[in-house]
Amino acid sequence: MARQETSPADGKALLVRADSDASIGSGHVMRCLALAQVWQEGGGRATYLTTENPALRARLESEGIDVVYLSDEPGSAGDAAQAVRLAGELNAAWVLADGYHLGGDYQKAVKDAGLRLICVDDHGHAGHYSCDIVWNQNVYAREDFYASREPHTRLLLGTGYVVLRREFWPWRAWRREVPDVARKVLVTLGGSDPGNATMRVIQALRHAKLEHLEAVVVAGPANPHYEELAAAVARWAVPVRLERSVADMSKLMAWADVAVSGGGGTCLEMAMLGLPNLVLVVAENQVINAEVLQEKGVAIYLGWADQVPEDRLADELRSIARDREARERISGKGRKLIDGRGGGRVLDAMR
Repeated sequence: MARQETSPADGKALLVRADSDASIGSGHVMRCLALAQVWQEGGGRATYLTTENPALRARLESEGIDVVYLSDEPGSAGDAAQAVRLAGELNAAWVLADGYHLGGDYQKAVKDAGLRLICVDDHGHAGHYSCDIVWNQNVYAREDFYASREPHTRLLLGTGYVVLRREFWPWRAWRREVPDVARKVLVTLGGSDPGNATMRVIQALRHAKLEHLEAVVVAGPANPHYEELAAAVARWAVPVRLERSVADMSKLMAWADVAVSGGGGTCLEMAMLGLPNLVLVVAENQVINAEVLQEKGVAIYLGWADQVPEDRLADELRSIARDREARERISGKGRKLIDGRGGGRVLDAMR
């Protein structure tokens, strides 16, 4: 992404307020990271205010992002006050807030301090919106989610505003080759996966008996089941490579012929790379995303991860692996839905 002379980020600070843990996963933090990278590319600098998480801190600092730990209850008045103080110390041009616990009162506190605020949102959770920009990049985003908002609040809605991390930018013009039979499978079910849906997918891979199978299973940084997964892979002699805390998912998505994923933002990344995926939702807020993606022909929604029988998952894997026409159709629709240039559009709106 070429730096623009009129970039709103040029020489300025962005304060990001987002959290990650085993219960909420890493989605909020990672989609904010995508916009923070766009901000950096525009000549700015970024700082996160977040709950304590050493693995997250290491990742962010590797991106040239400073990290400050929250000292109060997340979502509280004290949280907002710390954000306001830190934004003042940084002379931040914008505050970027992402979290269901950062509601209407939080927005008002930040705006009353005279700060410019962009809020990442999924379904209108905050009630009333007083931020400068609501950014909802979901495929199902609608204006009526935000009927209660201030006159100055601008809406950035839909997949034209999907912002992908820096690792995906070189792949915008890439075109996928679709093999007659898929044999390379990527499995990624979020940053935490507390219900261990990943184990069920490994078992399904074992029973699917796909010829010449190669599989990469990514366990997120907060996944508590890593040792159990590693033991199962070794015991069953499944052709699976287990990885943890992958820094560049784009290469794995480009490598794979088909994927099994959760129903969050990962689906949008796969769509941009034209990767057909079977979706297993692991959280309530993923259901509508998975349903609409299936309606648009961009993914195959199977249901809740803990309710899909292993034999059905194995059957679905065999079916999509052998159906080149279906994979080619899904791939093409995904590339049309997500062009990978949403970062520039969001930055333009912040100008």
